[in-house]
Amino acid sequence: MQKESLVLVEHPLVQHKLALLRDKNTGTKEFKEMVSEIATLMCYEATRHLPTEEVEVETPMALSKARVLSGRKLAFVPILRAGLGMLEGVAHLVPAAKVGHIGMYRDPDTLNPVEYYNKLPRDIAERDVIVLDPMLATGGSAVDAVTLIKKRGAKTIQFIGIIGAPQGVERLHKEHPDVTIYLASLDEGLDANGFILPGLGDAGDRIFGTQ
Repeated sequence: MQKESLVLVEHPLVQHKLALLRDKNTGTKEFKEMVSEIATLMCYEATRHLPTEEVEVETPMALSKARVLSGRKLAFVPILRAGLGMLEGVAHLVPAAKVGHIGMYRDPDTLNPVEYYNKLPRDIAERDVIVLDPMLATGGSAVDAVTLIKKRGAKTIQFIGIIGAPQGVERLHKEHPDVTIYLASLDEGLDANGFILPGLGDAGDRIFGTQ
């Protein structure tokens, strides 16, 4: 389903794995593997519209016309630390993409993001950028990450998450209406601590086993 700049990926495999992610009894190993697998499937959807060009390929039997990507270069930018859990899955699908990192943590009192690391590819202005973060809660980290990337000259940016809250989607869309958001689920909202309900808890803790 697509509505404005939000795309909800309702593929049965994504939804099945999402149900397992939500389960509080799912262990760290399985949780990490499924985050990576969902990221691969989400990236497949987010790259659906990449331009292609026709080429001629010689098969073992004859010459054949085929289609390849027409020179568009990608960069993945996970928001640390939970975004790292999605990186392997998307990099497996697009191994030639460059990778940047933006480190942010949420201040427990204000719920605002605090930047502590920023390392982006030098040629990021020439690339289509996909920002990775499993949870789009208040939207603060996503908004700040996209702002940083735009300051480096990038023009085409997408956001891939797994679960989002209406507040986060609205904030990201308001601040950066040109950014398409891909999610597996749009949940009910946020609790008093800024966590998504029903959500799946703290994605970073569950990926790295630090609950």
